Amino acid sequence: MSTVYAALVHHPVRDRDGQTATAAVTNIDVHDIARSSHTYGLRGLFVVTPIDAQRALVERIFAHWREGAGKRRMPHRSEALAICQHAPSLAEVQARIAAEHGCAPRLVATAARSNLAREVSSFEALRLQLAAADGAPWLIVFGTGHGLADEVLNAADVLLEPIRGRGDYNHLSVRAAAAIVFDRLFGVR
Repeated sequence: MSTVYAALVHHPVRDRDGQTATAAVTNIDVHDIARSSHTYGLRGLFVVTPIDAQRALVERIFAHWREGAGKRRMPHRSEALAICQHAPSLAEVQARIAAEHGCAPRLVATAARSNLAREVSSFEALRLQLAAADGAPWLIVFGTGHGLADEVLNAADVLLEPIRGRGDYNHLSVRAAAAIVFDRLFGVR
């Protein structure tokens, strides 16, 4: 199995009008995606925001669950938050992973939109690629707000197919989408 990381990106993401924006960090997204990442064996989760005050908030969230009241109340959750880091940019995340592994990670972008002008990978095809461990790390990127900005989608090595339910409505929370993606890629079959 390949070494896989995830990134929860708050910039560059899209706003409701499709413009590039920065979204706010939320405790529940960080906490829940960390738990899902650890459950499915990911090597780490990066919380990406260029705003210093938001990274300070992320540090407080980490501290709460790693050594604060959260750890005292639910010690097993500190294990999940232990795999988390924050970074000011996706480029910084890629550089850290490259420094650790000696090569840049392959970037997998996720999107709920299906009107993208490039080919998408099925979950099964990516699952097979990830299972064929060739030593190169992977980075699965999730966007907050209204999804990843086009510059991130266009730079990705792989664009993962959107999650689809039964109807036309398709607006999952990022934490729900991350859990579904991880289960489809790494869940026991």
